[in-house]
Amino acid sequence: MNVWHPLSGSDEIRRILVYRKRIGIYILVIGVGLASAGMLKGTGTADKQAGENMTGAQQSDELAVATLAGGCFWCMEPPFDKLDGVISTTSGYIGGHKDNPTYQEVSAGTTGHAEAVQILYDPSRISYEELLEVFWRQINPTTPDRQFVDVGSQYRTAVFYHDEEQRKVAEASKERIARSGRFDGPIVTEIVEAGKFWPAEDYHQDYYLKKPVRYKYYRWGSGRDQYLIGVWGKEEK
Repeated sequence: MNVWHPLSGSDEIRRILVYRKRIGIYILVIGVGLASAGMLKGTGTADKQAGENMTGAQQSDELAVATLAGGCFWCMEPPFDKLDGVISTTSGYIGGHKDNPTYQEVSAGTTGHAEAVQILYDPSRISYEELLEVFWRQINPTTPDRQFVDVGSQYRTAVFYHDEEQRKVAEASKERIARSGRFDGPIVTEIVEAGKFWPAEDYHQDYYLKKPVRYKYYRWGSGRDQYLIGVWGKEEK
């Protein structure tokens, strides 16, 4: 066994500096590797908070926000989290009349809010129109105040636009879906201006990752997947 003996004087100082330099390089390489693999994607609470309530002038030149309501927000995070160009998704409440609503209040239908996801994304990698194409494939846009097993205005479908350009894109996207012939009834999904978005409680964030068994049990029992497969086949994925 080799036994290391401490050096003294300038030799010891040089050795310490070399080790510090190597550690710094290792950290940098690991960080770059994780980022390129998508492992630093913002699915944690801190990263989600960075994307909360960004509207209009608050959006940076590089990033943008989309806010979409498609019923239970547990089911709306996964399809967007996996998209290249999406930085983070945050479950929350929007479109109501009470400040800082709780899940119990919203689920009781007394605050006017809809469950929604707010998506922070990079427009240079994915467009708003592409996000909407994914959105339509997650919902039943023909049922007012209901999504599958969940009933009430809090489960209505809606596109909450953050600027005039988003409104135009959303209206055109809705019109294409209406003309597609995929749905039996009229498209009732609202397109409305985004107001204050209130992030949901922490235990709702990334629920499909925190409670995967419960999430899968709920999702299948809700009838969402059965409906989407019937309408889109395997395209909904």
